[in-house]
Amino acid sequence: MTPALHLTGDAEADQLLSETPLALLMGSLLDQQVAMETAFAGPKKIAERLGHLDLWQIAEMPEEDFTAVCAQKPAVHRFPGAMAKRLQALCRYLADTYDGNAAGIWTDGSPDGAEVLRRLRALPGFGEQKAQIFVALLGKQLGVQPAGWREAAGPYGQEDARLSIADVVDRQTLQEVRSAKRQAKQKTSGR
Repeated sequence: MTPALHLTGDAEADQLLSETPLALLMGSLLDQQVAMETAFAGPKKIAERLGHLDLWQIAEMPEEDFTAVCAQKPAVHRFPGAMAKRLQALCRYLADTYDGNAAGIWTDGSPDGAEVLRRLRALPGFGEQKAQIFVALLGKQLGVQPAGWREAAGPYGQEDARLSIADVVDRQTLQEVRSAKRQAKQKTSGR
């Protein structure tokens, strides 16, 4: 049985994220400059509008058509054009590199945590921090715990951390993560 994620406050969106690795990767990619739950609800909007979440079909869609899907109200992201390009690039990369198997990032060849992190960093739109957070999400909530996953996740892999979406399991932990992010932002801005 697949572990149930509770990231969006929308049971159907969370079910899609729990059962569909592509949806989880897409939500993570969208998780910038919008609320976490908005980002992770994005794949459900796309699936509803397209009638599927097939990475091959998304990869092959004309760019303007996929952009229109992402921009339809309510938009998938506050920057729907830029994010549509990134999502299609992600789908193309997964099609070419993992033969369409999004979970191959953490399953192909039984990789250790460092290799999963390296593979995530290679994804279009994923940098070091996003990759570390995704490793933490896999380990903490989905039970994907290859050797060295906590080390690969950096501070996000800490057991009792409240630093990212990897730590959100309910409304309370969502608020704790938001509070930690506000505090970190205040420290970096010198307030």
